Amino acid sequence: MWRLDLERKISDFIEKYKGYFMRTVQDFVNLELYPIDQPENPIMQAMLKAFQKQMKEEGVCVLPNFLSAPGLKNLVQESTALADKSFHSTVRGNAYLEEGPTDLPEDHPMKMEDTTSLGVLAYDQIPQESGLRLIYQWKPFVDFVAHIIGRGPLYEYACPLGAINVAIMKDQDYLRWHFDQSDFVVSINLQDPQEGGKFEYVRNIRSAADPRYNEVRELLRGNRKSVEVLENPPGCLVLFEGRYTIHRVTEIRGKMLRLIALYGYALAPNVTSTDFLREMRYGRTH
Repeated sequence: MWRLDLERKISDFIEKYKGYFMRTVQDFVNLELYPIDQPENPIMQAMLKAFQKQMKEEGVCVLPNFLSAPGLKNLVQESTALADKSFHSTVRGNAYLEEGPTDLPEDHPMKMEDTTSLGVLAYDQIPQESGLRLIYQWKPFVDFVAHIIGRGPLYEYACPLGAINVAIMKDQDYLRWHFDQSDFVVSINLQDPQEGGKFEYVRNIRSAADPRYNEVRELLRGNRKSVEVLENPPGCLVLFEGRYTIHRVTEIRGKMLRLIALYGYALAPNVTSTDFLREMRYGRTH
């Protein structure tokens, strides 16, 4: 009798949670709008050409409604439940994320510092069954990103903490003006705050050949003549090249968290981060 009762309970449990344990990418990605699982589909090929053109010309590509409504809701709930486990830090630094020579004048952009404050969920804190992992590891998605940015093949970032992050910004958090040290960033907006949290950028304010320190200095002093605001409502996939395009996130206001999933890919296998960078970003090295 006890066996029948146990079997019934197990059966009920499986039935209740089968959707949770058997989730697929299709439960999260809006494949009707973006059929990335059908690379030979003429609609998908036309989309890819348009996305590639946008990426090449603007250094950013925004795909609205990339997540399905149920998928977005699930990931917001998941990230919100884990938010208290994030590592929150407040640091000061310059826009270059590195120290400049000590003999620079005080008004040099490398000497102009500001504050960044935010929380981060590391890769090992993302549940194994999370939709964020399903999407990140799905080969059609990885190939899709590689085609848009015109680089590849792409490999999963080998850092056990940095392959997937969720940036969590609360009231009064702020991400200062900065350049990225990587060539591109892949992100998915999960939730906007009540106020603030705008992604602002100045496209190609510098180049590999010309740092254009005067233009950067004027921006850091408050000159907004070239500032653009990226419109990326929740559910958007965003591909962004930030090595030469300076950008920031404006101060968060209100109780609603700003939640952004960040995917790390590399152009070679086994690329990882240093213990120093891990300690800074996650408060630990492993």
